[in-house]
Amino acid sequence: MRILILGGTWFLGRELAQSALARGWAVTSFTRGRSGLPPEGVEHIIGDRRNADDLRRLRERGPWDATVDTSAYEPGDVNHALAELGDRVGLYVLLSTVSAYRDWPDRPVDETDDLWPSRMDARESDPDVAGLPGPFQYGTLKAGCELAATAAPGGALILRPGVILGPGEYTGRMLSLFEHAQRNGAWLLPPREPEVQPVDVRDVARFALDQIAAARTGIYNLTAPFGHATYGDLIDACLEATDGTATPVHANDAWLIEQGVRQWTEIPLWRTNPGTWQVDGAKAAAAGFACRPLRETVLDTWAGYQKQQPVYHPRQDEHGMEPAREEHLVTLWSDRAGGGAIRE
Repeated sequence: MRILILGGTWFLGRELAQSALARGWAVTSFTRGRSGLPPEGVEHIIGDRRNADDLRRLRERGPWDATVDTSAYEPGDVNHALAELGDRVGLYVLLSTVSAYRDWPDRPVDETDDLWPSRMDARESDPDVAGLPGPFQYGTLKAGCELAATAAPGGALILRPGVILGPGEYTGRMLSLFEHAQRNGAWLLPPREPEVQPVDVRDVARFALDQIAAARTGIYNLTAPFGHATYGDLIDACLEATDGTATPVHANDAWLIEQGVRQWTEIPLWRTNPGTWQVDGAKAAAAGFACRPLRETVLDTWAGYQKQQPVYHPRQDEHGMEPAREEHLVTLWSDRAGGGAIRE
């Protein structure tokens, strides 16, 4: 097999490249060359996907059995790639997101649910897009990317992951959780019980490559099955991985909201919208998508960070809570609970 990865130096793109090489496949990576190099053994073509001349130069290195697009942000990114690469792209694999669903995270979703209204020519600067809140803007543009991908001459495989964790994760979620697990003192957290559905980057890569090998088209949510893990399991694994000394303090959702705690960032991966962790992944599971235990993902992520820290990304600065604010909130919660809130 010969595959082209639009990306290939960060996280999922890199894992795709490594996994494909391990299968004996030939891999070409097309990047701007600004964020490191792809794995050894990958043919690396430097260029800008929004530059027609660069895409035409890339076309000469084809054809490929499949093109995996990990970096499309606007529908035009997909349109340009398909226009210049033509029938050399093979199967077009688009990494989309559950954010493309109009009703996520407010209610449960599956592949039949509506996406955000979008267009194949939508741009971030368009008035009808620019006026949307950030998450809705992102979902709208990704929905447009999906529309554009359906025009691929070799067919399209559209993958909608939820949260992807694992070795090399760079958004700051795991970095923040690990850092906090190692602190002495109280760790303000939401309840332990709610289920979560993160998936491992290695499992996502394996599924994508399996579908490429089978020349399978279609649309799949990539989330862990219901009942796979809880928020408490995530925290336990972070403490285990780091030999952490922090003491979890689990406050209730309503109180945390009342205190103005920012969901998803001040406390990573905490969100109370009822559909957040209710994304149906049964279709992908039936097609062979399997999730390793969350504990394994967390332990391997920590082990990977000991060898090499992830690339810097501005989103890393969004995660975590200021220590003084956290200490104040823990005191308030403990007082509210009559001094019995701090516990293992």
